[in-house]
Amino acid sequence: MLRGIDPRLPPDLLHLLARMGHGDDLAIVDANHPAETVAAATVSGGLVRLPGLTVDSVLEAVLTLFPLDDFTDDPIRFMQVVGKPEERPEAVQAMERVARQAGYAGRFQTLERFAFYSAAKSSFAVVQCGEQRLYGNVLIRMGALAPG
Repeated sequence: MLRGIDPRLPPDLLHLLARMGHGDDLAIVDANHPAETVAAATVSGGLVRLPGLTVDSVLEAVLTLFPLDDFTDDPIRFMQVVGKPEERPEAVQAMERVARQAGYAGRFQTLERFAFYSAAKSSFAVVQCGEQRLYGNVLIRMGALAPG
């Protein structure tokens, strides 16, 4: 047992996060996402399943350890609603709140559904949670840790 580590972060996810570097993306996806197929195409081939957690809960836990990339305009990207790219579903609104509470002050970007799948395949790995709300999918880009 480790002190100070969010209990929503199991050992396999901690190991995956520790292997990531500046500029690597992590896909956190809902229960409907084709996570197995997408994960097979990622850099690491890694898939971590967290079936009992919502996407905003997973994002909140990950952001306790994960520095967002501040060298890019789009460190957080959500999947767009098909045919309604301006719509912000409940799961996306919840993730936006979590990101703001974690100190993110930038703009949120969205990707068309198939562009999101493509970007997720280029990510380092996939974390699939038990999120049942539609469009509970996010890509986050790892930043660099400042010295000290």
